Amino acid sequence: MAVFDTPQEAFGALRPVCVQLTRARTVENVARLQAHLAAVSASALQELQEYVLFPLRFALKVPGPKQERLVQSVVQCISSVLAATCVKKQELLQELFSELCTCLSPPSGSGRPAPLSEELKLTVIQALHTLMHSAYGDVILSLYQPSTLPLLGFAVSLLLGLAEHEKAKQIKISALKCLQVLVLQCDCQEHRHLDEDEAQQCGDLFASFLPGISITLSRVITGDIKQGHKPTVSAIRLFYLIVGSVMADAQLARIPKNKEKLPAEQSRISELTVHRGPDWSKSTAEKLSLLLHKMVEFSSVHPHWKVRLELVELVHHLLRNCSQSLVDSFSHLLKALVGLVNDENSEVQSRCNEVLQGIAEQRIVAQNRALADVLSENLHSLATALPRLMNSQDDTGKVSTLSLFLGYLKLLGPKINIVLNSTSHLHRLSKALMQVLELDVTDVKIVEDRRWGCESACRPLGSLQHGVQKGRRQKKYFRFFTEEKVLQLLQQVCRVLGYYGNLYLLVDHFMGLYGESGMYRKQAAMVLNELIAGAAGVGVDVLQEREVSLNTDDLKGSITSILDEYTDQANWYLITSIDTEEISHERSVQHSGLTPRPGACSSILLPSPELHVTTHTMNSNIWQICIQLEGVGCFAAVLGKEFRLLLLSALYPVLEKAGDKTLLISETALGTLVDICEACSYDSLQRLINENSDYLVNGISLNLRQLAHQAHASQVLDTMLRHSDASLLPLVEDVIQDVLSTLDQSYNNQASTFLRVLHSVMAALVQWFGSSCGEKHRQRQAAEWQSRTLSQGQQMVTRQEVERFFLDYVRQKQIAEGNLPDAGDEEADEIPPLAKLEPNDSATEGETSLPSHAQLAKDVMERCIHLLSDGNLRVRLKVLDVLELCVTVLHPHGNHLLPMAHRVWPALVTRLISDDPLAVLRAFKVLCTLAQKCGDFLRQRFSKDVLPKLTSSLLSQAPASARAGPVYNHTLAFKLQLAVLQGLGSLCEKLDMGESDLNKVADACLIYLSAKQPMKLQEAAQSVFLHLMHVDPDSTWLLLNEVCCPHQYEPPHTSLRPVKLSGMGRQRNEFTDNVLLLLERLQQRE
Repeated sequence: MAVFDTPQEAFGALRPVCVQLTRARTVENVARLQAHLAAVSASALQELQEYVLFPLRFALKVPGPKQERLVQSVVQCISSVLAATCVKKQELLQELFSELCTCLSPPSGSGRPAPLSEELKLTVIQALHTLMHSAYGDVILSLYQPSTLPLLGFAVSLLLGLAEHEKAKQIKISALKCLQVLVLQCDCQEHRHLDEDEAQQCGDLFASFLPGISITLSRVITGDIKQGHKPTVSAIRLFYLIVGSVMADAQLARIPKNKEKLPAEQSRISELTVHRGPDWSKSTAEKLSLLLHKMVEFSSVHPHWKVRLELVELVHHLLRNCSQSLVDSFSHLLKALVGLVNDENSEVQSRCNEVLQGIAEQRIVAQNRALADVLSENLHSLATALPRLMNSQDDTGKVSTLSLFLGYLKLLGPKINIVLNSTSHLHRLSKALMQVLELDVTDVKIVEDRRWGCESACRPLGSLQHGVQKGRRQKKYFRFFTEEKVLQLLQQVCRVLGYYGNLYLLVDHFMGLYGESGMYRKQAAMVLNELIAGAAGVGVDVLQEREVSLNTDDLKGSITSILDEYTDQANWYLITSIDTEEISHERSVQHSGLTPRPGACSSILLPSPELHVTTHTMNSNIWQICIQLEGVGCFAAVLGKEFRLLLLSALYPVLEKAGDKTLLISETALGTLVDICEACSYDSLQRLINENSDYLVNGISLNLRQLAHQAHASQVLDTMLRHSDASLLPLVEDVIQDVLSTLDQSYNNQASTFLRVLHSVMAALVQWFGSSCGEKHRQRQAAEWQSRTLSQGQQMVTRQEVERFFLDYVRQKQIAEGNLPDAGDEEADEIPPLAKLEPNDSATEGETSLPSHAQLAKDVMERCIHLLSDGNLRVRLKVLDVLELCVTVLHPHGNHLLPMAHRVWPALVTRLISDDPLAVLRAFKVLCTLAQKCGDFLRQRFSKDVLPKLTSSLLSQAPASARAGPVYNHTLAFKLQLAVLQGLGSLCEKLDMGESDLNKVADACLIYLSAKQPMKLQEAAQSVFLHLMHVDPDSTWLLLNEVCCPHQYEPPHTSLRPVKLSGMGRQRNEFTDNVLLLLERLQQRE
């Protein structure tokens, strides 16, 4: 069809159709007009707009019942005309608006909605939407005059009815969208922006509709969830747009107190208008608060994320426009906003954070005292309920609650001191934190885990520091939560308080709680640590910067006061173990009045009553010390190099705890030392110790003279030695000599304490000097063995050697039968070489001067000889440990080691033969070390004094272990058997034992090759025979074949008698598997 561009052409084409429609109002005629309109250009149709609309409007206005199909087609046609043209006359706009609304109105006299089809309703709503968009420029404002208030009210009520009662989702959404356009809050950008006066006038008009709109929309928002999310989203948007317009602070501020008097002819209209004065604002705000509370509760947990996102927009819009008029509602609104920060949907989260950031940047809370008061009251209420909620909610609920708590603090920002300056607020807040942060101190493992001195004696320094850095903070277990996210939120709460709050006030308050009760001490220390971190701006997440930055001197002053309290003897020396020695040390310090710092003056020890210490108490004490140590590390990280000034008071106590026997405390202290290294720019723990060693050594020396502090001084020395290098030895040598001289004077009283120091010293010497000397010694032995093997390999077996072998055999047989030759010549031949060697050895010994570390080991070994027979088992065990280390250090200096070994032997034999099994076990370990270092020097002594006892013990214990069950593996008897079997083979090899002794060992160990013995004992017995193969392979082969011989050996010639061994032809028995395995290994060696 041709397009009609001019009005004349269009009029000619449309006139017959319009006349026909006016005469006969049928659906077909409307459809014919619709078809002709498609051929008319927009400009031509604009000129003929009223002419074309006339038959259509006439069809709607004709009285009497009308077919719905006709009305729908007429409205669709009107909508298509309005979509292509602009309404430029006010009268036309109002008339069309009224006529379209009438299509939706119920029959006169009935209050029910018109029983219209859903299609017709949707068509009329869309036509109204199109009409509002087609109004040209200022024409639209003609609808928003006091005189048109009834018409607007009529339309609003119709659309609200449809939005609330209609089941069809599309009609609901279209009605809400149309309402949004009607209140001049359309989302599109086509409409002219209203100036202040126009917006004020519209606000006055819409105030009349606010109760009906807000109540109806709240019912739509909180309606059945089956309606879907789109109607809810549209209703929330319309709600905050209309409320934000009517209750805008800017508009209400310009409203006069009294209502203007209108002329008499407008008095009826004036009754419909609302005066938005202070009374009305206050009353409306109270009612809106109820609605908002209901809406927020429903929408904040709505399953669809777009509803929750729209709720964020509602809070943002109202907070930006109505922060003063709706201040009472923000208790609920901010709670919703802050709660949605941790929403499961990322878009909701990010938008929420943006809104919160915007609130902070615009200083909405900071500039609005009423809003700050609302937040502080919310905070107080939540703090009151926090312990109950943390005790009753699941982990997700706890995270939400704490997120809300943290959000309030962040929103308050610099105004947080409003809360802190209120005694009741601060008291409630602090007590809530104390209750929520309560630790679970029921785990016995914390108390059981001990650090043994040998664990880190040989650990490289670099690996130690790297390992400590990886897991620096110890994992804590709390009574009321297990989720790590909850702890992170609580840390942020404390840090935000420290960042914005008055630091002196907070530190003073929580220090008061720290000293008030042991129940709050751990929690208060945790809060203090986080407060300092927050005050320094470390790891704190805030919405806005604080108004005044913190002075470093203030921060240092607070840290110093906290450090003094932490390291006070009552809080630092707590009982953490049931070890009687440790309890006595801690109690003596607590009752002595001595200060833990180096250089302290001693005073008279006071007697203390017996304490009944429970596991619960020890666990609590361990965690308190760990938290305080973490605090020291935190303070160092905060101050950086400035912390060097505090090392004088902080380093010594931390080193004490690094040497503590409780594993958790020592690991935490090591982590703190690493923190101090990083903060003070020490590249290693070794450098930290070495550069401060003068002050530390002085403190150790002074405290070793005070009975109450000897144990702690030994811990400091132990830590220094374990984590430093040989360059420290000259600095601590005098201290060690003081220890030795003090030990000489008090063997009975303080032997255990000083032995701990000596063990640390010797372990350090082994670490620094033992490996290098041992390596040289091993290289020398390897060279000798290689040369000996090479020389043996180069020798060819000659006829003379074979002849000499048989002559020796005959002579040995004669000796065995009792036909002894004259040995005088042999003795005369043998003595001179020995006589010649002795003076050389003694001369060498006299000439050689020992290095300082070896001399130190010799001095320590002297004391060990005297203490080996001490009546206290613990002391004997410690002495044996120290003795083993001394032997290792003196190993390269044989001329000094052998005389000392000679002196220590009688006491060591006593420990091996007649002592507690624990001491026997440890003594045997020392014996193995001695044999390894001294070699055949001990052969005769071992053979005479020790071997008979060991073999008889093995033989007597074998039947018991053979019939024992799996529990036997955990007994002390089993451990002793295992240790002897594991060490006996190497002893025989190192001491180059004679044939008769080897036979004793083989006979004693043979029974342990039985399959009835525990597997570990079988393996240990195998190791004995493997060593015997090195010493005497022939005898070992013969012994094993006597038990089980897998082969028949045929003589090489018929004149020779066949070989008969006891093991030939035997049936398979309990020894078979192990014997065959050993024979196979022996054959592989050959």
